[in-house]
Amino acid sequence: MIQPGGSIGRCSKNALIMALILSAPAMAQTQAPAPASAAAPRIGYIDVKRLIDTAPQFLESKAKLEREFAKQNAQINADDAKLTGLKQRYERDSAIMTKENAEALKREIDATERDNKRRREETRAEYNNRGAEEVNRNLRLINDTAIEYARTQGYDMVVGSQAVLYASPRVDITDAVLQRLKELNTGTARP
Repeated sequence: MIQPGGSIGRCSKNALIMALILSAPAMAQTQAPAPASAAAPRIGYIDVKRLIDTAPQFLESKAKLEREFAKQNAQINADDAKLTGLKQRYERDSAIMTKENAEALKREIDATERDNKRRREETRAEYNNRGAEEVNRNLRLINDTAIEYARTQGYDMVVGSQAVLYASPRVDITDAVLQRLKELNTGTARP
């Protein structure tokens, strides 16, 4: 649709661009064939999420973080159990306690709740920071491994799953990169 003043509207521009893009393959087919020396580009695809879920480096990082934070998690669980015991005691005994003792127990419960919340938040922040460090380290390894694999196998381009709407299994090199990561993890990789 032409807007007043002779300009093409936004919808019409988009339609025109799409028509040109869709007709490009048809126009390309009518042109002379490319010389035999010009090979089709070799493109590969990597499912990054699958690598994150299955690469041994990521699995080891998760286990390492669990071991690293096991003591803090056990302490948080013990603190929660203590708080539960204090609350049960207050519920059960506050009616028969002196007013001062009941108020003291209530202050202890409130302080314990604050301490538990603070400790949980600190541990979560520390865990998230350490987790991000591990993820970044492993993503760099995946990136370097994918680049090395693509170069040695003669790929012209490798794309990750973040921006891909569809990838044919024919171009999916995820399994090959995963195998290379497994070899690197076990030390059987050859340079």
